[in-house]
Amino acid sequence: MVDALAEPDGESFDVIVPSLPGFGFSSPLPRADLNYWKMADIFHELMTGVLGFGKYAVGGCDVGALIAGQLGHKHADSLYGIHIGSGQKLSMFNGERAWDVTGGQPIPPGLPADAHARVLELERRFAVHLTAHVLEPSTLSFGLTDSPAGMLAWILQRWLKWSSPETAYRKDDLLTHATIYWVTNTIGTSIRTYANNNRYPWTPSHDRQPVVEAPTGLTLVNHENPPGVSTPGERVRYFVASERGGWYNLVNVRAHERGGHSIPWEIPAEWVADLRLTFRLARES
Repeated sequence: MVDALAEPDGESFDVIVPSLPGFGFSSPLPRADLNYWKMADIFHELMTGVLGFGKYAVGGCDVGALIAGQLGHKHADSLYGIHIGSGQKLSMFNGERAWDVTGGQPIPPGLPADAHARVLELERRFAVHLTAHVLEPSTLSFGLTDSPAGMLAWILQRWLKWSSPETAYRKDDLLTHATIYWVTNTIGTSIRTYANNNRYPWTPSHDRQPVVEAPTGLTLVNHENPPGVSTPGERVRYFVASERGGWYNLVNVRAHERGGHSIPWEIPAEWVADLRLTFRLARES
């Protein structure tokens, strides 16, 4: 993916791929309070103060999508645009029940059987991860840091449940991913990010609308479709009309039949094409 984006014969970019602080080789951390919106300030200083870019663009999924969203909120004037793999509210970790994937809300009564089953499937997919990471990061970290087999099992469970069923990972890639966490001893600091998102809640830098003013593109995937949504067209319309969609200055929303949570890894060609289109449209807007 990096080679495709940096290829000088096509629509190319200067590609900078930093490790998130506390993840992998960006360690050890000199502070214990880092979360996604504090990381955004660090990356903004990296791009403008250290590397000297007057403007830049950001792409990211998962935690990277939240960082990109915060940059698009607080530092929109310095951005050409952002392209993300999920359009979450920046306030998603705020409040007393940030650990609860349901937000404390029961499943609505009267749902069709397939929609009810889909709600349960999505809740079970993410519930343990979110709850443990937010409420007991240190307890979990001691166990995973003490056992390479335990840490590998924890990581592989996420790849298994969060990835699209047709995705096939190479064993070497999975082992490399886990080994980076093991040799750098960063599984604990990466997990603590979730708790810190709640302990140091996001607060807006301005009250303008949309919250994320930078031109924004999204790549959405079938494996994370909400209940009642089955086609790419339905997924795009669902997101654009949703409350989350209203948080962003949307210029490009694409959905795909394939792919799961690790979008750039699972469908790199589609991710690259969507990202290029986002930044092309952002330049033209």
